[in-house]
Amino acid sequence: MAWFRNLVKFSSLKSSLRPRTPTTPFPNTLFVSILQFSSQPNPEPARRPASHGLGPTSSKEKPRVVVLGSGWAGCRVMKGLDTKIYDVVCVSPRNHMVFTPLLASTCVGTLEFRSVAEPIARIQPVISRETGSYFFLANCNRIDPDKHVVHCQTVTEGASTLEPWNFEISYDKLIIASGSEPTTFGIHGVEEHAFFLREVHHAQEIRRKLLLNLMLSDVPGISEAEKQRLLHCVVVGGGPTGVEFSGELSDFIMRDVHQRYAHVKNYIHVTLIEANEILSSFDDGLRHYATRQLTKSGVRLVRGIVKDVKADRIILTNDTEVPYGLLVWSTGVGPSSFVKSMDVPKSPGGRIGIDEWLRVPSAQDIFAIGDCSGFLESTGKQVLPALAQVAERQGKFLEELLNRIGKAGGGYANGAKDMEFGEPFVYKHMGSMASIGRYKALVDLRQSREAKGFSMAGFTSWIIWRSAYLTRVVSWRNRFYVAINWATTFVFGRDISRI
Repeated sequence: MAWFRNLVKFSSLKSSLRPRTPTTPFPNTLFVSILQFSSQPNPEPARRPASHGLGPTSSKEKPRVVVLGSGWAGCRVMKGLDTKIYDVVCVSPRNHMVFTPLLASTCVGTLEFRSVAEPIARIQPVISRETGSYFFLANCNRIDPDKHVVHCQTVTEGASTLEPWNFEISYDKLIIASGSEPTTFGIHGVEEHAFFLREVHHAQEIRRKLLLNLMLSDVPGISEAEKQRLLHCVVVGGGPTGVEFSGELSDFIMRDVHQRYAHVKNYIHVTLIEANEILSSFDDGLRHYATRQLTKSGVRLVRGIVKDVKADRIILTNDTEVPYGLLVWSTGVGPSSFVKSMDVPKSPGGRIGIDEWLRVPSAQDIFAIGDCSGFLESTGKQVLPALAQVAERQGKFLEELLNRIGKAGGGYANGAKDMEFGEPFVYKHMGSMASIGRYKALVDLRQSREAKGFSMAGFTSWIIWRSAYLTRVVSWRNRFYVAINWATTFVFGRDISRI
């Protein structure tokens, strides 16, 4: 074992020659971490400045396009902008686009909510990966066209979150696509008691209220009158949104409520209230067909005008009282408070006035598209309807126009003042579609209400309706979601979980 004793001596000699370092009871990083929990008071953080943001672009940077809104118009123009020419900044109170034609289907569980919501970062990826492009969850409060600056404020949720933060963004080109707001006609009680159907959170609220009423009506001790009120669903507005929601609701009642809420299946019913005729923009024959089919589905059609809304009933102009448990308001849209506050020429109806190239004539480098804009009377053009296809066409036109301007060197502020913009915007209506329940839909391909053209209704139209909207869903991911949701609902029924 002599070799083993020599090895031990060599190891001891080597360790004695190694330089020693002073030891500390704790590693430095751990010591710093412990200090953070010291009882000594920390110095008060410095207050943030009142305002901050993105300053004007320099000649070494790309021109900045600021888009206000994340609807059909804003997302279409962002999707097609040449990001090799421009930096893109989007300001919106939501970080996704809503595929509104299928929103009514989410209220009753035919589709899941994520199937109709497309994140902005998927529509235009540069806002999440390039230094000069951003998305800000905020609202625009004011525009300074002389300084090319927009003043914004962050969106917060309740008093428990951070205080709103004000900031400014300088722009080279500004696109106002802030959309519109539901029209209430100043009727008392609408905003307090009715549900709208324009956002995903609206659909979530409607679904929770509907399922809550179904479960409450089954509780012992509920009177017959109260049970009938809780299960009376009233829809005000006979446009495509109101009709499609009524159709979805009637399908939900006939297939799912009758099977899973057998105790109250005879109490639940739907009433659709319209001042004139339902689907007024559709062909006469299609309107009559829709009326018959909705009546067969159990939807009661009432012609009347609402003059007051209470917490448990609505009152019509003829003093008829209609009790309800769920009230959905879909009587059209109008200018938002932000649009009303803007000091620019307005089109008929109060929208932001634009010329044939979608510019705001009174301000340089500002464009307006979608529901918030309308042609000025001086252009000789009619104000276009607040439709998704109008907004999408305007977004496509403006995207191509800005790309041409950028390639010609006019992307910076005041750079396109003397440029020729080419052909003006021309809208061509591609037709209208609406689902009315029971695997039936309407397809109207006329160019206008007065024009003649192809129209059809029935099961084949329903196949066309579903196929058309499936292809129009923005991403392949959401197309897959929608197709799977439809298949799952067909086989297993709708999801009635109240989450």
